[in-house]
Amino acid sequence: MTINKVNIRSKDSIFISDWLIKNGHKAFRQKQIEDWLWKKNAHSFEEMLNIGKGLINDLNKNFYIDRIQLSDKQISNDSTVKCAYSVGETQVVEGVLIPTNKRSTACISSQVGCGLACKFCATGKLKMLRNLSPGEIVDQVVSLNEISLKNLNRPISNIVYMGMGEPLLNYKNVLRSTEILCSEKGLGMSPKRITVSTAGIAKMITKLGDDEVKFNLALSLHAANDKKRSEIMDINSSNNLNDLKDSLKHFYNKTGTRVTFEYIIFDQFNDNPEDAYELASFAKCVPCKINIIEYNPIDGEDFKQAEIEKVNDFAAILESKNLVVNIRRSRGKDIDAACGQLANKNKSATNRENQMKRKRV
Repeated sequence: MTINKVNIRSKDSIFISDWLIKNGHKAFRQKQIEDWLWKKNAHSFEEMLNIGKGLINDLNKNFYIDRIQLSDKQISNDSTVKCAYSVGETQVVEGVLIPTNKRSTACISSQVGCGLACKFCATGKLKMLRNLSPGEIVDQVVSLNEISLKNLNRPISNIVYMGMGEPLLNYKNVLRSTEILCSEKGLGMSPKRITVSTAGIAKMITKLGDDEVKFNLALSLHAANDKKRSEIMDINSSNNLNDLKDSLKHFYNKTGTRVTFEYIIFDQFNDNPEDAYELASFAKCVPCKINIIEYNPIDGEDFKQAEIEKVNDFAAILESKNLVVNIRRSRGKDIDAACGQLANKNKSATNRENQMKRKRV
């Protein structure tokens, strides 16, 4: 039972050290406990072999360790791996391992569901249920790292917060998870290997600058005029392009980190030369690179991928304006693991939904 107990992985080193002292234990145990929690990935206090039974008993009385559990795994024809993770009794989130010749990228979720309802995104059709804890976020990376080591004989090289949910609406937990992943007690990742992607919450982008974060920032732009962007992204009505431009300038001035603009290119919507010139103009607000992303179909929407000739022409216009441009080909589409497709379309989610229906009946 976890009633009246505190999730110890949601607490920082200072809290744990203070608790130890107040309860008659040595402060140096804090490092041992956190080593077990993060580096050794302990699932219970009983696994902490060097801290003594008395402390284990006190920890069990006051704390619990939140865990996620791998409940389903699918492997794409291109070796992309999509994992469904149980988070609580009825909730499921998804994470993806994206391998290339040079990289193993972990794409992870920050929320159960999403409340932004972007028209082109399957996750946006789900309800926003709750934020993931720092431990639940880190667990996805640990799991995907283990799969990469097993399947590819190499650890993950990059982490992108581009799965389910809006990371900047789970600000505190997302930042805490990046701190853990970059620390010695975690995976020791370089923050420059981590990218947090946002649909565009201007005040939180400003806060990232104020906090002088070291990781990379990506903005899901997809249109560089307010009318078109508002058609596909409701968030633009309260965070328009001028607001975003100001926040991005602040972020860059505070961090010196180049921003990535993500641009899903749709057939006959945002793929014409005028759209490219608008994007080029907006992108000049900060040093940046632009990722043109292939659209991945989702149920219930009529969007189509732009023709390859128009994509290439679009990229050429941007390059003529001295912008750095990459055309990203999607991976994992056959298992609904590509950009915008995460929506719990897996056996684990279906089984849990059926179980809940039976309980209600």
